[in-house]
Amino acid sequence: MKVVLQRVKGAYVKVDSDVISEIDNGYLLLWGIEEADSEVESEILINKILNFRIFSDENLKMNKSIIDVSGEILIVSQFTLAGKFLKGNRPSFVNAKSPEIAEEMILKIVEEFSKYVTVKTGSFGAMMDVGLINDGPATFVLTARNGQLIDQAD
Repeated sequence: MKVVLQRVKGAYVKVDSDVISEIDNGYLLLWGIEEADSEVESEILINKILNFRIFSDENLKMNKSIIDVSGEILIVSQFTLAGKFLKGNRPSFVNAKSPEIAEEMILKIVEEFSKYVTVKTGSFGAMMDVGLINDGPATFVLTARNGQLIDQAD
């Protein structure tokens, strides 16, 4: 399971030129679910994201979580994060979770985040325009696999 987390001053999703979701200060999460992923990986990432201290405190140090700043989250399902691209010039998405199961998992993820912060979503399976004002910019890639968080720097 892979998440691209972008700290934003604002973000939105449009479908057919209509804004369907919009947030202010918070996170835009592009969320990719792979075939081998389960709720265990979701729980690991949700916990990390809720407690991730990447908002500035009064000393301008990254020391506050999204809960601390009453931030919002915009989650956009992103099957392309499961893409394999080393072979050939066209990505393969055979590792992506089936759409029916992925949508169920995204709904559970949204439900869990909603216990702590305001959450908005994209439109699952739709062609979307996603816009953001990246704050920093601060962008992180988080990966959970086989029940563990994986550090991308390793």
